[in-house]
Amino acid sequence: MATEHRQFARHLRARATKAEDVLWQAVRGRRLAGLKFRRQVPLLAYTVDFLCIERRLIVELDGRHHGWSREYDAERTSELEARGFIVLRFPNALVFGDIDLVRSRIAEMAALAAGV
Repeated sequence: MATEHRQFARHLRARATKAEDVLWQAVRGRRLAGLKFRRQVPLLAYTVDFLCIERRLIVELDGRHHGWSREYDAERTSELEARGFIVLRFPNALVFGDIDLVRSRIAEMAALAAGV
């Protein structure tokens, strides 16, 4: 199971969406508040889009298909939050339209998670 989960994450990284690529360029290499983000990370029974483990912060990007899976996304978010993670969701359109706003919201939540 764990090996399949890692292989699936590798598959997703290799086939990232354009929105994921845009956000990855904005946060990779500690470009956002000095925080280390990883992308397409196996976590529990899921693969999360972006994870900052030091702040227990997950960032999920929602494309068109997420409109069809709202219930699943809500259950997934609830389970992750019950385990102490903060989950932020952004629509792909916002990533394309205002990446600075997305970065700002992520940085604000990361600061709150750190108790700053």
